[in-house]
Amino acid sequence: MTRMTPFSNPLLLGFDSMEKTLERIAKSGDSYPPYNIERIRNTDGRGERLRITLAVAGFSEQDLEVATEENQLLVRGRQNDETEREYLHRGIASRQFQRVFVLADGMRVLSAELKNGLLAIDLDRPEPERLVRKINISVKD
Repeated sequence: MTRMTPFSNPLLLGFDSMEKTLERIAKSGDSYPPYNIERIRNTDGRGERLRITLAVAGFSEQDLEVATEENQLLVRGRQNDETEREYLHRGIASRQFQRVFVLADGMRVLSAELKNGLLAIDLDRPEPERLVRKINISVKD
């Protein structure tokens, strides 16, 4: 029996990679670090910006990396374990993480700012140009 997916419609051409991306996202269940995504309206009413805010308490600027690879925004955190400390109780783990956000075509990362344990990453999506192109039909005898 063939599995039906939202992209199995014959009118949707070239969406194979999107289907694979959605399957990969569904399988990733890690919820650390917690994050918010906000929509920020531009003052002129055109277009929009997005802000991703991750709770990264205990991480310094040197412990964090924000990068884009192809159509993905990657946020990585790595803390160095300080060996000179002797803990009587250790309830705050220094664990590494990698959080991946899939970006739509045209999305741009504007900035990343670390303040009070929150890493805010601003993105925008410029208004796309409306491209209309007429395709000539050739007739062959």
